[in-house]
Amino acid sequence: MARARSWAEMKEWMAGLVARSGADVAEWNRRIDAAGITDEPALRAFLDEQGVTGYAQMLLVFERFGYPDFFTRTGEELIDAQYADRTHLRPVYDAVELLALGLAGTHVQARKGYVSFVGPRRTFAAVQPSTRARVDLGLRLDDPPGGRLATAPSVGNAAIRVRVPLGSVEDVDDEVADLVRRAYAENL
Repeated sequence: MARARSWAEMKEWMAGLVARSGADVAEWNRRIDAAGITDEPALRAFLDEQGVTGYAQMLLVFERFGYPDFFTRTGEELIDAQYADRTHLRPVYDAVELLALGLAGTHVQARKGYVSFVGPRRTFAAVQPSTRARVDLGLRLDDPPGGRLATAPSVGNAAIRVRVPLGSVEDVDDEVADLVRRAYAENL
């Protein structure tokens, strides 16, 4: 299986700082120093005024005030930690990862509490060990809940609207494979 990318490895990709602002992290750090900013709210306000938002802003805040512990771990360390107290669910995650990585241009982005599957354009699915007995596969689909699809109020990011609860590898069946492929296709 492909190695999951860590936050640190995704730093430049997720920020897109140079493309959006014309300046790299070192230049932004110089600008922040020159502005005399010493606290996070002031830094966020300053960056908002400069049009630096989202991941780029988060990156510069981390640069100034320190990176959280999860940011310095590898992708595999983050995934291992998610399943440390529920090892019986790791094969469920692995089965979903195998499906997702079979789709062209997909990569794995590990986070502290879940894993995102990102296609060529954007995130199309997320997997989260939600309970000790269940993994939730969140999908970026506009489908209403029904059948195996349940609402996904807290799986991955806000774009993930529905989820499929998975309790075993057997639950990762043809229907789940079709849903993953459809979410990928709808988010190209």
